[in-house]
Amino acid sequence: MRADEIREMSEADLRSRIAALEEEQFRLNFRSATEPLEDPLRLRGLRKDIARLKTILRERELASTTSAQR
Repeated sequence: MRADEIREMSEADLRSRIAALEEEQFRLNFRSATEPLEDPLRLRGLRKDIARLKTILRERELASTTSAQR
């Protein structure tokens, strides 16, 4: 998922996407403890996607508080 695609999403979409990816990450971590994964690099990709989403969400929060303080 690219940053420009993420920036086009609404805040509610971002939060729901983060929740879905965190759920998938939890399931993969749990499954990786009991059996080998087909694509172990998927965990790394999920972690980075979650970080991108959270970063852009935080940028929006900071922009809104900065504009509110002016």
